[in-house]
Amino acid sequence: MISNPSRHCTVELQALPSRIGQVRRIVSAQLRYWHLDALIDRAALGVTELLTNVHLHAQPDKMCVVEMELLLERLTVSVHDHDPRLPVLGDVEDAAPLATGGRGLAMVAAMSESWGARPDGDSGKVVWFTLPAAVSAPERSARPPRRTPREQIAPRFPEVVAVDAHRAAHAPARSAVVG
Repeated sequence: MISNPSRHCTVELQALPSRIGQVRRIVSAQLRYWHLDALIDRAALGVTELLTNVHLHAQPDKMCVVEMELLLERLTVSVHDHDPRLPVLGDVEDAAPLATGGRGLAMVAAMSESWGARPDGDSGKVVWFTLPAAVSAPERSARPPRRTPREQIAPRFPEVVAVDAHRAAHAPARSAVVG
C-alpha cells in the first residue's frame, strides 16, 4: 500500500531482498517528485540499511512500514517493524576488516543529520534518520524560453538595391537583389 498525501509517503512491505530494491526505486521516485534529487543517494542508502536490518534481525516477522515525511526543510525516513528489540550500534573499529556485515547503522549515522530508534507501542520499534532538505524549484529544461511575438527576431529579408534605370536598361540581365 502506498499513500502520498502532500509531503508524506508510506510503503508497507515484507522486508525481503527482492522488495528492498523496489522500495529504493519508490524512495528515489518520490524524492524526484518532491524536487529533492540531491537526497536520493543518501535516502536510498539509509532505507536499504534499515530494511536489511529488518530482514536479518526482526522477529516474529519481516513485515514493516517505510515512511518518508518532509517537514520544515527536513526529510525524515523511518522504518517501523514488529520486533520490540532496539538496534545496537556496533563498534565498527572492532569489526573484522573483511566483515560483510555490522556496519549498517554506522553508515546511517555517518550519512544522516541525526538518527535514532524508539519503541513503538507494546510490540515493535521505529528506526529513523533525518536529512536536511532545502526544497528547490523544478529545473528548467535545456530548451530556450518561448518568446512573445514582440521579442521574436524578425526573419532577415534580402535587401533590394536601387539600380539606375539607364544602366539597368542597357546592362546584361543581373539580379538587383543583394543577399
